[in-house]
Amino acid sequence: MPNVDATLPADRRGWFYPAALIACAITAFRIALLAANSTDLFVDEAQYWLWGQELAFGYYSKPPFIGWTIRAFTELGGSDAEFWVRLPAPILHGVTALLLGAIAAPRAGKIAAIWVTAIYLTLPMVSVGSLMISTDTVMAPFLALALLAWWRGLDIGGSHVWSIIAGVALGLAFLAKYAAIYYVLGAGLAAIFLWQGRPGWGPALSGAVAFLLTISPNILWNLANGLSTVEHTLDNADWVRAPGDRAQLNLSGLGEFLGSQFIIFGPVLFAALLWLGFRYSSLSAERRFALFFSLPILAVVSIQALLSEAYANWAASAYLAATLLVVPWLLEGRTPWLRGNLILNGAVAILLPLLTVFGTGLRVGPDGDLLLARYLGRSEMSQTILDIAEREGVGIIVADDRDVLADLFYFNRDGDVDVYARPETGRPSNHYVLKYSLPEEVTGPLLYVRKRNRQPGNCAAPLLEHIEPEDGAYARRSQKVFLVDANCLR
Repeated sequence: MPNVDATLPADRRGWFYPAALIACAITAFRIALLAANSTDLFVDEAQYWLWGQELAFGYYSKPPFIGWTIRAFTELGGSDAEFWVRLPAPILHGVTALLLGAIAAPRAGKIAAIWVTAIYLTLPMVSVGSLMISTDTVMAPFLALALLAWWRGLDIGGSHVWSIIAGVALGLAFLAKYAAIYYVLGAGLAAIFLWQGRPGWGPALSGAVAFLLTISPNILWNLANGLSTVEHTLDNADWVRAPGDRAQLNLSGLGEFLGSQFIIFGPVLFAALLWLGFRYSSLSAERRFALFFSLPILAVVSIQALLSEAYANWAASAYLAATLLVVPWLLEGRTPWLRGNLILNGAVAILLPLLTVFGTGLRVGPDGDLLLARYLGRSEMSQTILDIAEREGVGIIVADDRDVLADLFYFNRDGDVDVYARPETGRPSNHYVLKYSLPEEVTGPLLYVRKRNRQPGNCAAPLLEHIEPEDGAYARRSQKVFLVDANCLR
């Protein structure tokens, strides 16, 4: 690794043990509180868990690596409990932080590498990402490894070995989330504008081939499954399908997205990133290189926010290279700002996991909504539905709400009730409709759970119960439970 290379100056060695101590301490703190976490799996987490039960090279809305990761950890723990589903998150972020430190050490020195490790681990997006399992979290260490390998190959004027490592790592990141493809854009821009960013045609080809071979199983899966994941990705950027009809100038959406970046990266760090972008011409080649792996990503997602909408985490891949750029710059006479940022983000990093243990009853807003409402009440809703099924002597439940389906599949994982999605015509609207639609051979009475009040179709279906929780994820999306004949749902 770069940090133990004997050819490095003394101040660029010796970073690993202090950085590893920081990473281990923060990760241990997060794991300890994760074990006491009082929240339910969010709908996406429950869906990712389900993917892991049926290993494949692709799934409805995401590439496969998150399902594989969860499956590996639940097998390791011998349990499908929430703790084991989420355990990869803090560990993977700890690994990512050390990989970023390994990139920083030979370029900015020992102190900068330690700071990079600590700053990354306390980023608000990492603090949130360590509490719940997401595709961004699974993608992060492979992106960091790809950047490390690509940069290391450039340091020696191009290398087939390092390019292949970078290509495989980027391919694995892509198998976690398609946003990894932004790094191809970054490498291309760096090669165009910086001679130091050109590995040579041979190494570039080696990296490209390694990348394509790594992602090929997912490409083949998509081709065999109607380009399911690609179609879902296009749904997120819906204006691409019909720019003339769907694209619009959403200035408020752009402002909201950019404002959210001050939160997820931290106000000091994000302001510094923008400032360095404006001062591009005065930056060194190495800092320009890091800039190409951060600001273009932010620009692309900003365009998406302007033309349609964009979620705050869609630019998360930009902040690995951004941390490598901003932290060493702030260490050059601007350390008070960096310390202030660490204190602010560090407070958030401590507070957030504590909230999941002790703050589930906290309320905010004029209506007194639970602060963590989206992570609460899911197990109660599922248990209520399962209790109704037992009371009615029915062994089949059908639902049309993705949240209800995700929660039922997870909380009924050890039960003997069969759960299905209501069949749909046309392209399936979610993974459950794609893989778990009510089979044609199922007949007889079953429970049907839906948000609407009226009976389904033309069935004479009695309303058994109206489940209307006062708090939690279903406080404003009450569910109605009907007893129907299976044929009425087709």
